[in-house]
Amino acid sequence: MSHEELVKKNLLVISHDYQSFTKDQIAELSFSFSNVFSLVRHNSFAEISNYINIPSINRYSKNNLIDLHDKPNNVHVIPTSLFYLPFNWTYKRIGSAHYDTVYKTIKGHDIHFNLVHSYFIWSSGYVGVRLKEQFNVPLVITGHGYDVYILPFIDESWKNLITTTINNADHIITVSNKNKEILKSLKTKTPITVIPNGYKKDLFYPMNKNMCRTQLGIPLNKKILLTVGNLVEIKGHKYLIDALKLLKKRRNDFICYIIGEGILKFALQKQIQHNELNENIKLIGWVSHEEIPVWMNAADLFILPSLNEGNPTVMFECLGCGRPFIGTCVGGVPEIITSENYGLLCEPANQKDLADKILIALEKDWDKEKILEYAKQFMWKNIAKKIMGIYKLLV
Repeated sequence: MSHEELVKKNLLVISHDYQSFTKDQIAELSFSFSNVFSLVRHNSFAEISNYINIPSINRYSKNNLIDLHDKPNNVHVIPTSLFYLPFNWTYKRIGSAHYDTVYKTIKGHDIHFNLVHSYFIWSSGYVGVRLKEQFNVPLVITGHGYDVYILPFIDESWKNLITTTINNADHIITVSNKNKEILKSLKTKTPITVIPNGYKKDLFYPMNKNMCRTQLGIPLNKKILLTVGNLVEIKGHKYLIDALKLLKKRRNDFICYIIGEGILKFALQKQIQHNELNENIKLIGWVSHEEIPVWMNAADLFILPSLNEGNPTVMFECLGCGRPFIGTCVGGVPEIITSENYGLLCEPANQKDLADKILIALEKDWDKEKILEYAKQFMWKNIAKKIMGIYKLLV
């Protein structure tokens, strides 16, 4: 199908949020459609945070799931609310409830669409399969991270749910070759294309380091390290703290800012205090997506100590700001950090290796222009072109 024919079509997106990478990708795709309807799964239980301050739940409230700032006029964002308790055993059961609320929304808003794109295999992908059957339209599912490398391997019933879902799609997009290998191990019959995540060029770009530090009120005369991610075990923060304890024995001129919320906040704060790192590590909490570029440009290094990943968006955002990326050899990270011109990699859960790489990075003279030139290929407009190539085969 030609571009001219496609722009007369409507795209239906089923997702778990409309913010960050989901929002930015949809915005670029919207240029190629008449309308894009983004139906965002929302757990009504999260609204308890309006009355009780629970940061780990608050981030799933409607206000934090949906960011309408700079939304294109032809993108229509509609929350699809359902209620479930935030436990693993309830998450497995929400597929049908998610579909029911999406179906009612489609009928209630008289939404017409020619293609469905589901972000994350569960539960959005399951909903997409049901919509494909009901409305006889093609379905694309993007498998990102935990839905690929965790959910299918929890138990046999999860494996069956994920396998059945991907086998009923018309095309699977995933963000790394590592993810593709995992999906192929599930014996999927559906074509799989690897398309990495990306970054928003008009948000993540180089800024003056000292101006950013002044704006944030952080020291001008320290080496600034930054990490961004939910405070959960798989992000590996405890290994970063241990690594910084080792680093402090070799140099003490750094402050590491940890941005994010999660269930490990108090445990990490206790670890920081126990290791007498209060002056070297600061837990910042939640920060809006629009503020992250200022933090990245204020930093000398960006660090992601994850134990597993799909293809972290913050990696591309870091490169888009011209900052070196220090990460672990997990998921799709080694597929992007292919040269020591862009960053350094270490083994996951290895605090000594991580400390050594941070030290090397602090002493290295990085070529910002080389990083920026490499990052251009990951701008969302370039990623969207690859996705559109798949759409044109199906519609």
